[in-house]
Amino acid sequence: MRLSQLIAALPSLEARPDSDPEITLVTDDSRRVAPGALFVAYRGVSVDGRRFIPDAVARGAVAIVGERGDLTGFQNLSGLDVPYLQVRSGRQALAYLHAAWNDFPARRLIMIGVTGTDGKTTTTNLIYSILKVAGVRAGMISTVNAVIGDEMLDTGLHVTTPDADEVQRYLRRMVDAGLTHCVLEVTSHGLAHRRVDACEFDVAVVTNITHEHLDIHGSLEGYRAAKARLFESLAAAYDKGVPKTAVLNVDDASYGYLRPRVRGRVLAYRIVRHGDTEVTETLRENAVSPWRDRAIRATDVVYEPDAIRFVAQDDSLSVPIETSLVGEYNVSNCLAALAATAGALGVPPEAAARGIAGLKSVPGRMERVDEGQAFIAVVDFAHTPNALDKAIAAARTMTQGQVIVVFGSAGLRDREKRRMMGEVAGRYADKIVITAEDPRTEPLDAIMDATVHAVAAQGRAEGVDFWRVPDRGEAIALACSLAQPGDVVMACGKGHEQSMCFGETEHAWDDRAAMRAALRGQPLRTLPTAGAMKNAE
Repeated sequence: MRLSQLIAALPSLEARPDSDPEITLVTDDSRRVAPGALFVAYRGVSVDGRRFIPDAVARGAVAIVGERGDLTGFQNLSGLDVPYLQVRSGRQALAYLHAAWNDFPARRLIMIGVTGTDGKTTTTNLIYSILKVAGVRAGMISTVNAVIGDEMLDTGLHVTTPDADEVQRYLRRMVDAGLTHCVLEVTSHGLAHRRVDACEFDVAVVTNITHEHLDIHGSLEGYRAAKARLFESLAAAYDKGVPKTAVLNVDDASYGYLRPRVRGRVLAYRIVRHGDTEVTETLRENAVSPWRDRAIRATDVVYEPDAIRFVAQDDSLSVPIETSLVGEYNVSNCLAALAATAGALGVPPEAAARGIAGLKSVPGRMERVDEGQAFIAVVDFAHTPNALDKAIAAARTMTQGQVIVVFGSAGLRDREKRRMMGEVAGRYADKIVITAEDPRTEPLDAIMDATVHAVAAQGRAEGVDFWRVPDRGEAIALACSLAQPGDVVMACGKGHEQSMCFGETEHAWDDRAAMRAALRGQPLRTLPTAGAMKNAE
C-alpha cells in the first residue's frame, strides 16, 4: 500500500510528504521494522518512542509518523532522509493506520462497544449470545478471547483490550468470514491508549464506573473521562444507517456523568426494587431527573442459589427473563444486553430472552468448581472494591451459611484499592484469607499488610476471622478447610487468567485448577516458590 493511501486516514496531519513510497508494514515496535516499514513513534508510559527512530530507519523504515513537539534532545533526527510526518497523537494515528491497512473493517460491521469497571465481560458475552440466538452473524472480542465464526482465539495473559493492530486484524477477519456484527469489550486502557479509535461504534454500553485504575488515570475524574470517550465517539463515527445509541445504567452514578456527554439516542436500564418510585435515588442524587430516557426495567426479581428470574419491560416490551447467572449485578448486566439488542438493534425480545438463558456461565465469573464437596466453591474475577462487594452479595443469595473469601491486591497498581478491598471483605465476608495476586516487583508482605490493617479496622481478629497466607494455592486450600456443609468459598481476583506475575516474570497459574486441587486435598503451590518470591521482592 502506498504511503499516501495510509496517511489519508489520519485525523490530524501537519503536512504531506513529497515522496510516496510503498509501505510493507505498519508498526510501533522498532524491533519489528523491516525494509519498507512505516514506523509510528509516540510517547509511551515510560519510554518516548522517538528515541528509536534512528534504529527504525537503519532497519529499513521508509517513513516515520511522530507526534508534534520539540525534537531537541533526540539525536540524529534532524538529518533524516525519509519523510517525518507529525500528528497530534501517535497512538491515535497508529489505530487509524491499522484500520486503513485493513480497509476499514469496522465500517462494514455493526459495532457494539461495552465498557465499565465491572461486568464488561459478562455483558459482552450476553450480547453475543443474544445476537447468535437471533440468527445474527456476530463476532466477539473480549478480554478473555476473540470469537470469529467457529474459531476462538486467546487475547492475552491479563485482561485488557488488545492492541490496535490486533483489534483491526480481528475485525478484518470478521468481515472476511461474512460476519455483520461485532461485540467489543472496551477497557479504560483501550480507550486511553486509543486502541479502539477507528472502531466506528454504533452502540455504546456502560455497566458501571467505580474506583479502579487510578494508578493509570491519575484520578477518578481521569478514569471516568477515559470511559466517556466511547460515548463521545458515537457522534463522529462512520454512518452505517443504524441510529447511534448510548446504553446507560440509571442505577449507577455514571449515568449523571455520561448523560450530558451523549449526543443522539439514549436507552437506559434500571432495577425496580420494592418501594421504588419511577425516579430512583440515583437520579435524585445526580439531579438528572429531567432526562426521561426510555428505560428497560427489571421487576419482580427472584434470586435463587443457581438462577435469577425477573420481568424485563418498558413501554414497548414485556418479557420474562431467566438466567443461571447469579447476583443482583447480573440483573443489571442482562438489562444492559437487552437494551443493546432488543432496544438499540431491534432484536425480538423473545430471542433476547433465549439468548440470555442460553449463556450458562462466563469463564472466571462466579464459575463453580465441583469435586463432590459439601459446600459451594466459586472462582470469580472480582478485583475491585465494588466487584468484591457485589460478589459477596451474590454469594449470600446462594447460601444460608458462611461466605469465605480468598483475595489479594496487585502490585504496581492502585494502592488505595488494598485498603478498600480489605474494608469490603471485613464488613461483608464471614471469613477472609488474604493472599498474593500479581505482586510484581513490590514486596508481597507490604501489599498484604495494607489489606490486613483495613480488615482489622472492621473489628475482625487475625487467626479467628481472617488469615494471611502468601502462597495463593495454600490460601485457597485453607479456605476450603474452613468450610462447613452449605458454605460458599470464593477465590476472587484472578478469574480466568492463566498466569501470575512475580518480579517481572509471568508464571503459569489458574485459580480454577488451584481450587480443584484444594478440593481434592492436593493443594497447588503458587509459583515461584516462597524463596523465589522473597528474591523477587
